[in-house]
Amino acid sequence: MARVRALLESVRAEGRSVLTAPEGRVVADAYGIAVPGEELARDVDEAVAAAARLGGPVVLKIVSPDIPHKTEAGGVVVGVEGADRVRAAFHEIVGNARAYDAGARIDGVLVQELLPAGQEVIVGAVTDPAFGKVVAFGLGGVLVEVLKDVTFRLAPVSADEALSMLDSIRAAQILRGVRGRAGVDRWALAEQIRRVSRLVADFPGIGEVDLNPVIATERGAVAADIRIILAERRPAPRRTYGREEILTSMRRLMRPDSVAVIGASEEPGKIGNSVLRNLLDGGFAGDIHPVNPRADDILGRKAYKSVTDVPGEVDVAVFAIPARFVAAALEEAGRKGVPNAVLIPSGFAETGEHALQAELVEIAERYGMRLLGPNIYGYYSTWQDLCATFCTPYDVKGPVALTSQSGGIGMAVLGFARATRTGVSAIVGLGNKADLDEDDLLTWFGEDPHTECVAMHLEDLKDGRAFVAAAREVVPRKPVVVLKAGRTAAGARAAGSHTGALAGDDAVYDDILRQAGVIRAPGLEDLLEYARALPVLPTPEGDNVVIITGAGGSGVLLSDAVADNGLSLMEIPPDLDEAFRRFIPPFGAAGNPVDITGGEPPATYEAAIRLALADPRVHALVLGYWHTIVTPPMVFAELTARVVAEFRARGVEKPVVASLAGDVEVEEACRYLFERGVVAYPYTTEKPVAVLGAKYRWARAAGLLRDGSVPPPVRS
Repeated sequence: MARVRALLESVRAEGRSVLTAPEGRVVADAYGIAVPGEELARDVDEAVAAAARLGGPVVLKIVSPDIPHKTEAGGVVVGVEGADRVRAAFHEIVGNARAYDAGARIDGVLVQELLPAGQEVIVGAVTDPAFGKVVAFGLGGVLVEVLKDVTFRLAPVSADEALSMLDSIRAAQILRGVRGRAGVDRWALAEQIRRVSRLVADFPGIGEVDLNPVIATERGAVAADIRIILAERRPAPRRTYGREEILTSMRRLMRPDSVAVIGASEEPGKIGNSVLRNLLDGGFAGDIHPVNPRADDILGRKAYKSVTDVPGEVDVAVFAIPARFVAAALEEAGRKGVPNAVLIPSGFAETGEHALQAELVEIAERYGMRLLGPNIYGYYSTWQDLCATFCTPYDVKGPVALTSQSGGIGMAVLGFARATRTGVSAIVGLGNKADLDEDDLLTWFGEDPHTECVAMHLEDLKDGRAFVAAAREVVPRKPVVVLKAGRTAAGARAAGSHTGALAGDDAVYDDILRQAGVIRAPGLEDLLEYARALPVLPTPEGDNVVIITGAGGSGVLLSDAVADNGLSLMEIPPDLDEAFRRFIPPFGAAGNPVDITGGEPPATYEAAIRLALADPRVHALVLGYWHTIVTPPMVFAELTARVVAEFRARGVEKPVVASLAGDVEVEEACRYLFERGVVAYPYTTEKPVAVLGAKYRWARAAGLLRDGSVPPPVRS
């Protein structure tokens, strides 16, 4: 490491950001990154001698600190053999380099062993704005340029994580061998990934690394070219808090005994009036203190000129005053020893007032105070009857914690929760995230006994690694669902390597959120439906999904949805197939889906559902209902809910989702089922299976799916 550190310092001291190929070789050797044999030739005779020593065809590459893109400058010739051709190639690429940049310094020509044919892949690392150092892997050549079939992980990666990257690209089968072609040496390839990840973790000053291409064969993996680019600057250090510090502060924020409203007002229509009225009308049992220098009494409560005048401790100060007055009032709250400030006002970084927001952060850090906001609608802590917001109150207590970075999205969250009667433990706005952000909230919700599922809308992460660390703590116990807005690639930023160009914002988020076990929602409705449904569904014990439907068409669509969501349709064993056939008419269809046909009475639905729930080989059930007079929607809903409840009372808890097609009566039937633990949706075959798929993704990430062992059957 000392040699690499000295090399990097000397490159930076020269004012350069790109290492030459021989300098890259020094780094590669230090980290055991396999590269071909090579020699630096400073004149044509040295090139001829080097080619003779290496033997066989060689590659010649220009070496210049001023020409980072060798191929673009015509500075690479491949497959050169024989002294005459080496001489000609040497003169050719030096001439091309002079023509490309007449003032470029030329250190010589690199003579490199020509690697045998193999599978071209790319291994690299970049510095992501949210996650810091990430390592990348993908197939090389056209596949990586056109399809962008690349996967990312946080660096450094373990050997197992590196191996998992080989299976995470869409073209993974090529690496295993296709059409008689041998597979590559997976261990050697994974080692290249692991060593690159270790390099960038050890040296944060490295901005990008590119091994492109790496030639992978059944006998090894060798980087034909290594490109290392130093970072322009290191990010400013961010203040971090330990887990216990976060929990102590969050406990007082979410379960306060005393709240002060700075800017409380008697005048309807003002934010300070709405916040104070919501706190009073919501039934918050703690102390509520209005603060306003021009009032003695507000809404029947004694008002104080300053928060410093409030008797006793204040756990939370909610700010409802114009932006220009916040800093002075925050200073007073700091002197008072208030641990949490909720900053509702806008007019800070979101409008370009970065200095004003930075001033708030400096004040808060000086006094050990945490900031929520600014530019937020406030927050709800329903189990404390705490509505510290200027929005309409919400009081349906339940297991779902909802957060949003955007106020508009926050209103959509609130509206959805109200429309669906979703029980929530908290709704929190994050706004500009001057201080408190998603990892703080996730740490708290992971410990909160009232929260069973966390759903978050975010536009960015200030500290992606802290979020991943928090998610890894929470996911084994509770699902975490994220809607990441802004899915267009941030790859428009300048990138000096292929890896940098491929590391679009969304691609990195997608892989690393999955690495953390987070369920990513494709849209806002999905986020909210997952949040509402996941606490309702029991955790599946295995992969076998069975579809029971009253209509063949819905069975086909449900089967498609199962495949689209990464689920497995159970291959029905002969004995179970025979048992299903006893309950369905001859013109129905056993197998999977089980089609009982639309004209069957309620008893047929009930018998088929009972059989699936009783068989321990069936792990999850998808029901497709078709509206008929023979079995009306509410009859189907009532019998399904009754049978599911009966089995759950006996300890048989399997996820059951349902798709109901029919007239408007199916809407009431779906509401009835949802309230009784069966996730049901009208007019769609995709949505119930998508929710089931989300539950499975969480169960896999949490390590909760059991092996193939089968318990004894349950008597139906």
